[in-house]
Amino acid sequence: MTESSVQPALWPAPLATGAVEATVTVPGSKSVTNRALVLAALAAEPGWLRRPLRSRDTLLMASALRTLGVGIEETVSSSTTGGAGEAWRVIPTGLHGPATVDVGNAGTVMRFLPPVAALADGSVRFDGDPRSYERPLNGVIDALRVLGARIDDDGRGALPMTVHGGGALDGGPVRIDASSSSQFVSALLLSAPRFNQGVEVRHVGGRLPSMPHIRMTVDMLRAVGAQVDEPETGGEPNVWRVSPSALLGRDLTVEPDLSNAQPFLAAALVTGGRVTIPDWPERTTQPGDALREIFTEMGGSCELTTTPDGTALVFTGSGRIHGIDVDLGEVGELTPGIAAVAALADSPSTLRGVAHLRLHETDRLAALTKEINELGGDVTETEDGLLIRPRPLHGGVFHTYDDHRMATAGAIIGLAVEGVQIENVATTAKTLPDFPQMWTGMLGA
Repeated sequence: MTESSVQPALWPAPLATGAVEATVTVPGSKSVTNRALVLAALAAEPGWLRRPLRSRDTLLMASALRTLGVGIEETVSSSTTGGAGEAWRVIPTGLHGPATVDVGNAGTVMRFLPPVAALADGSVRFDGDPRSYERPLNGVIDALRVLGARIDDDGRGALPMTVHGGGALDGGPVRIDASSSSQFVSALLLSAPRFNQGVEVRHVGGRLPSMPHIRMTVDMLRAVGAQVDEPETGGEPNVWRVSPSALLGRDLTVEPDLSNAQPFLAAALVTGGRVTIPDWPERTTQPGDALREIFTEMGGSCELTTTPDGTALVFTGSGRIHGIDVDLGEVGELTPGIAAVAALADSPSTLRGVAHLRLHETDRLAALTKEINELGGDVTETEDGLLIRPRPLHGGVFHTYDDHRMATAGAIIGLAVEGVQIENVATTAKTLPDFPQMWTGMLGA
């Protein structure tokens, strides 16, 4: 149990008393960790994950894979970059049921593992938190049926459901509408090398959100030996093809989760201070890398510096926060933190391209509107985003709706507004288990 799981029901968000000056080491990327776990479980040989994120979502993924027969050994080991840290050794084996997988409310688990389960020998039941029943899964379910899987979902296109694995899957071409979640595409691509015919995924819906996450999936597949044809390297628009092949075991050091760096960078912006994030990668597919540009436009400045241990991002606030007009369609997960900063700005902001956030851990657009407005703000939902007109804010309870990014958004506002209380700050354990301690540590509290 982490300390974050025993936080008070209403957590008093610390008020900043001056400019923040801190170095914050951010744990590993959830998106990288969970993709790496799936690829390692499907590989032809054992592999290592070093500095993985240990959070609710990643532990759910590891537990689910163990349930299907995969060996995952947790050790403290020397990393390839020279330091000691946690490492997971993943030992592939024959996937089997019967099994029951608890997805919690993790989109990566509920979407990435049904294709894996289709390769298992036996039935695998998927269940999770009540909110998981409301999140769209039809893109994966319908596609797997076309590719040869047998799935019982009582026609819901959502959890709970059972995948009746046959030990193999034909694969081949499939058309899907992934406009509600790019994870539908990633889910099919990650397991595709193990399909008899590989896969050809053709997206036929509206705008595809969160493209950096698909780029991440493609890069990680190629790194373990998969052949992938995709639009951004000369392939057909909206089509991804993965050939059948064996996957290599890798020794992978997981990057820091750049989206989880957001509240700490925001603290520098809000307080006119300076925050350093060690190990910020020079090149990455993580959506959080966009924060360098977005928060600079909102009034800060950043520098990627070289240190003896690698690279670090130094972000400095100017003491002023400017509004922004920005399309966040590719980086939607950053919206709650940007909205929190925008509520403290000196001019209005328009956040666009994020209609799909209504289907995330909660309806994030409705939740942000309600919670900021109840603190005295002026936020209006639009068809695909938010219009934020800054007003003087006051204290009050900021509800999280069991959504980790709502909790960190409330904490950002609490830096500048006295009396903000975060309901269920422990929900940050989904991807950042020690957030309350990291937050107070940053402030020297």
